[in-house]
Amino acid sequence: MAANVESMFYTGRTVPWHGLGISVLEAPASRDALELAGLDWRVVQRELVTEDGIQVAGFKANVRDQDNRVLGVVTDRYKVVQNDEAFAFTDELLGEGITYETAGSLQEGRRTWILAKLPQRYIISGDEITPYLVFMNSHDGTGAIKAAMTPIRVVCQNTLNLALATAKRTWSTNHVGDIRGKLEDAKYTLLYADKYMAELGKSIDKLSRQKLTDKQVYEYIDELFPLVDNATEQQMKNLHKMKEEVRDRYFLAPDLQHVGKNAYRFVNAVSDFATHSKPLRERANYRESLFARTIDGNAMIDKAYSLVTAA
Repeated sequence: MAANVESMFYTGRTVPWHGLGISVLEAPASRDALELAGLDWRVVQRELVTEDGIQVAGFKANVRDQDNRVLGVVTDRYKVVQNDEAFAFTDELLGEGITYETAGSLQEGRRTWILAKLPQRYIISGDEITPYLVFMNSHDGTGAIKAAMTPIRVVCQNTLNLALATAKRTWSTNHVGDIRGKLEDAKYTLLYADKYMAELGKSIDKLSRQKLTDKQVYEYIDELFPLVDNATEQQMKNLHKMKEEVRDRYFLAPDLQHVGKNAYRFVNAVSDFATHSKPLRERANYRESLFARTIDGNAMIDKAYSLVTAA
């Protein structure tokens, strides 16, 4: 397990694409998921005082009740969203049929997340694509509350969270003001998941009809990995290696052999590289960073999509 993961679970017998957590056989309901993920604790806010007993005005400490660990120092305007409230939010938002695929905490409890699988199945251009909801929260005052739809191509577990101009897939807010009211607003925003999936389907159909020559594919890959000025020999080798890997995924990936040489195949090859390829320099938290992109989006996948749609 990566160094920054404090606790989490995942479902199934094989390690998921993000490579984090411990395995359970079945996707649990929210109450069991809370315990399996090690999130059955609460945050309490305590006054800050100096060593000589002087109260620090305007600030409080967010403290985990389980072990009295200080998760962060926040202003007195900060509103806590408890872990069980996050599960209750997703339960209410998604209704019956929801299963929790993974959940856990990072950085000693300072950040938490939930990944829920939606019951709907979509067949788009012959591919099964399953939508997930990711809910991320922080208890240290450094991050917003975020939720997002993340479609996954089932056959290869590639993320297809494309930045579409015609449909919104993300929502976020800070931990201040009327949090309950903001969460209500989020429900209305994310109830448009079907709209996002419908627009994604239209985009994929259009990409599937857009034929690409091999020359175009090479040119797009060159644009994805531009040569930097005064590149060192090692940088040149790294660039060549990444380009070669994307080319191999486009031309040779078994799951893309039934897909014609088109823009959808190219976006999938880039998504496969961005989702599954190990970085040239593997940092301890690279899997957590990869997982975080399920909400924020992946710049490389978005650039690939932008390249082919601008053609």
